[in-house]
Amino acid sequence: MQNEQAHVAAHILTEALPYIQRFAGATIVIKYGGNAMENDELKNSFARDIVLMKAVGMHPVVVHGGGPQIAQLLDRLGKESQFIQGMRVTDGETMSVVEMVLGGLVNKEIVSLIQSNGGKAIGLTGKDGGLIKARKMELPTPSGDTLDIGQVGEVTTVNTEVLEMLAASDVIPVIAPIGADDNGVAYNINADFVAGAVAEVLNAEKLILLTNVAGLEDKSGQVLTGLTAERVQALIADGTIYGGMLPKIECALSAVKNGVASSHIIDGRVPHAVLLEVLTDKGVGTLITK
Repeated sequence: MQNEQAHVAAHILTEALPYIQRFAGATIVIKYGGNAMENDELKNSFARDIVLMKAVGMHPVVVHGGGPQIAQLLDRLGKESQFIQGMRVTDGETMSVVEMVLGGLVNKEIVSLIQSNGGKAIGLTGKDGGLIKARKMELPTPSGDTLDIGQVGEVTTVNTEVLEMLAASDVIPVIAPIGADDNGVAYNINADFVAGAVAEVLNAEKLILLTNVAGLEDKSGQVLTGLTAERVQALIADGTIYGGMLPKIECALSAVKNGVASSHIIDGRVPHAVLLEVLTDKGVGTLITK
């Protein structure tokens, strides 16, 4: 039995070797959130994946969400969460909760998980070092007007100096998706969009978006992979891609159109999903390239 397990382990390592060699020195941006955060097993498997990637010479950059945790605290405070077009309406009180949860509780938990699994990590928000400049997002309506949803922002620029300095060291950046404008006003930003913007400015090898589905599926429920940007556009046009998957797909497409070699939408419910996608032949989700 032990001999059989050793052979399996050796096979896994030999399959991983070409990928380790290929991606040594490469920047890989991972958006972490949702279901992948739901239990201790998945949290620790994610942290171990990130630590191993750094140990073999890759440069992982983690961008995290925290929507469920924000909703829980708002609920305890007696404040109802409101969403318009998938965006959380963020008044001043809600923004204070967002900063507390994302910049404090969730960010520090991820840093602690990485460090307890043998890595070194530093937690940042987009406000630190002017990392993420943002502007107020105004949602368009069918009538041509715009909706004011409060302190919800979109990325205007990313200051790469801090991230490049960390990538050159043995420290893993963990970024909360909060930005600020030139006047210091804070904004709550969709974590997928922040991850995409960071991947683009760093010319990342990969953008990996963890989600709660097996990947992008066709109309019969089969996971699609090896897709080109052109093929993805056709799937949007014929209605295969719709609803909540559209923002992730748009983020993934923007990344590959703007210099990122590949985008991946993978199942965060699978233990070690990131390593399986990066270091194995089969992967665990949808791969999109230019």
